[in-house]
Amino acid sequence: MKARPKTKAAKTESTPRRPNFAADQLSIQKAKRSLLHEAMRSDEPRDIAFRRIILSIPPGKVSTYGRVAAAAGYPRLHRAVARLLRVDPADSLPWHRVLGAGGELKLKGAAEREQRARLKLEGVRFRGAKVDMEKYEHAHRPWET
Repeated sequence: MKARPKTKAAKTESTPRRPNFAADQLSIQKAKRSLLHEAMRSDEPRDIAFRRIILSIPPGKVSTYGRVAAAAGYPRLHRAVARLLRVDPADSLPWHRVLGAGGELKLKGAAEREQRARLKLEGVRFRGAKVDMEKYEHAHRPWET
């Protein structure tokens, strides 16, 4: 017969602890919810930074929601850029120059057609449904804006 450990302490010393995956998943979900909640709130200093970066995109060039957020100093808040463009008056910012990742037009229906038409008027060309980002992506230099 094998000798069993007499106390719990002796038993736990030999058994390696497994990470609590459920607790890890819960903390990840909480962090995601917190980030989404922060992005959906209006924050005047953050919105001013986004506006400055969006206004610095010249005609004939484009950028992505994520690049605008990162250039403004908020690299994880691309949804806040989308919120700003949705709630600001339509002609106050060059909204049509901000795209989804990879040059994808994220708007639907008439808004997508208008965005495509505005970009074509500025000389931006498409590769299929996406903008040719290699040629038309604006290189942000936040220190110059």
